[in-house]
Amino acid sequence: METIMEFPLSKTKTGSNLRFDLNNPKEREKYFYLKAGREIKKLRQYFKKGNTFVAYLLGKKNSGKGTYSKMFAEIIDPGKIEHFSIGDMIRSIDKELQDKKKKKELIDFLRKNYRGWHSVDKLISALEHRSTKTLLPTELILVLVKREIAKRKKKTLFIDGFPRDLDQISYSLFFRDLIGYRDDPDIFVLIDVPEKVIDERIKSRVVCPLCQTSRNLKLLPTSKVGYDRKKREFYLLCDNPKCREIKLMPKEGDSLGIKPIKDRLKKDGKLIAEAFALQGIPKVLLRNSVPKNLAEDYVDDYEITPEYYYEFGEKNKKVQVKERPWVARDDEGKPSYSLLPPPVVVSLIRQVAKVLNL
Repeated sequence: METIMEFPLSKTKTGSNLRFDLNNPKEREKYFYLKAGREIKKLRQYFKKGNTFVAYLLGKKNSGKGTYSKMFAEIIDPGKIEHFSIGDMIRSIDKELQDKKKKKELIDFLRKNYRGWHSVDKLISALEHRSTKTLLPTELILVLVKREIAKRKKKTLFIDGFPRDLDQISYSLFFRDLIGYRDDPDIFVLIDVPEKVIDERIKSRVVCPLCQTSRNLKLLPTSKVGYDRKKREFYLLCDNPKCREIKLMPKEGDSLGIKPIKDRLKKDGKLIAEAFALQGIPKVLLRNSVPKNLAEDYVDDYEITPEYYYEFGEKNKKVQVKERPWVARDDEGKPSYSLLPPPVVVSLIRQVAKVLNL
């Protein structure tokens, strides 16, 4: 994939001397108004009139699909925009299957509404014994999505997890009709993130064993950092006020990075290429990285993802947290800076407003 050609750089640099802490929600709001205030106002007016749209998020695993769509909702209108994860929906069905009454209700629903090539018994078996290596039948996914959406008020949907395979691309062209959003515009949101960035994100992420708060030793530390002098290792402590100060731990298998998901990433890349080639549906192209030699012209320095590193003071017995711009090679091997979510969302806001002709 010709990354630069297909995913052009989005210029978010301004002549302003203002700087923002993009981890602070109030400062982040000011940042968005500076960078995309006109488009934000137009989009808010669009939703105020009762309009909605359907967006299909396509990006490699761990490319930030949920983060970008949720941040878009945060700044535009959280009450009218929803990130809809197919994976989360299926995981919620796991709990239904463990409850006899809810399982029966699901079986009854499928008998009345499912249309396809599999018996209901086979569908239930597929749900109960599903694995990440085998995709569920597309017709089953569609009917489950329709059931889930029927429970909710009509909103703008950022759909994460569909299409998941090449044969589902054609279904996505009629998805809005199938789920009852007949008059909605639909958009493909294609996300380009270098595999090296995904690899490093996975290798350095940690999670609280109690509250499941997820952080990243290299990219998103907590406010409390400890040091194991015997192992000569730094670690994060949970700072969730509703939890307690406990050591965050790596997830099993994360030390392997993208190695276990190489096939999945390859398939995701093919999906993005197929979606890019489709005619008749608008596309929003989001790029997570900027070549190091071009960064000064395109982004403000506070928009670049910082890499955190630590030093232990032997005299005061305290950990010092330091940061520097994170440099990772893109898929073409060029030294690049990874971008924080807000500048990517600025591009999302601008492009969505454009494809909606606002």
